[in-house]
Amino acid sequence: FSVEPGEVVGIIGRNGAGKSTLLKILSRITKPTSGHATVRGRVGSLLEVGTGFHPELTGRENVYLNGAILGMRKAEIARKFDEIVAFAEVEKFLDTPVKHYSSGMYVRLAFAVAAHLDPEILFVDEVLAVGDVAFQRKCLGKMDNVAKGGRTVVLVSHQLNQLRRLCTRSLWIDNGQVRAQGPTHTVIGDYETAMAATARDSDSRPGSHDAKARFCGWEILEPRSPEPTQLETLGPVRIKFDLIVHEQLRQAAQGIALYNGDRQIMWGTVTQNLVFAPGHYEILYNLSTLPLRPGSYQWQ
Repeated sequence: FSVEPGEVVGIIGRNGAGKSTLLKILSRITKPTSGHATVRGRVGSLLEVGTGFHPELTGRENVYLNGAILGMRKAEIARKFDEIVAFAEVEKFLDTPVKHYSSGMYVRLAFAVAAHLDPEILFVDEVLAVGDVAFQRKCLGKMDNVAKGGRTVVLVSHQLNQLRRLCTRSLWIDNGQVRAQGPTHTVIGDYETAMAATARDSDSRPGSHDAKARFCGWEILEPRSPEPTQLETLGPVRIKFDLIVHEQLRQAAQGIALYNGDRQIMWGTVTQNLVFAPGHYEILYNLSTLPLRPGSYQWQ
């Protein structure tokens, strides 16, 4: 695959697929066992918490050390220094050795250095997940500005909505291979659909559940679409859930919840004090509307 100057590219895939290894190869940290990677431009990398920091040095000293590693002159670093410190919000701890920093403080300072010292290419791994929500939002805004300034960003993340917002194009890595690449919404949609199918297959294996009852399938009855689990309109919607009861249930509670790709609950309902005899049941829900954005969702 190739990444053009000024592109913002997301990389997705399951744990162990090879995403972090790919960024280490592109950053010239790891040599590939075969093949090659060609990178043209000054690279800034944020691959692990505290990458390029020396634990015995202070935050101030590490800013200059990291800048030197990135190929910056001392005068260039000094010109950006106040901006870096203000962004990282670590003024009070600037002269404290970074070995005493929390993981969140490490990330704030490391990201501030990597993003402010004008790399032509910025590689960012999942490390932003360590920071708090406010700082993550701040980092996303900064990467947005970096991209709009014509520089290149390659971002690995499991937070798919971040990639939808930032990236024009994405790659899906699976078992060390590029399984798909193209517009971000298309690639992420295909990835979410595949992950949901894998989860359904896992749940339906014989012996995988020892509960007194379990759901074994669902489909959209109305409106009909080529796929029984694909919704193409906002409503009204009629949904069927298949329930198998193995043992008599009294005063049971039956509920469902709909989650988006970031595990945020979108809708849910529960019914109490139900009685079920052993057998197979079809539970129907009629919804006047289900206003969802395009994407993949999961029942639980």
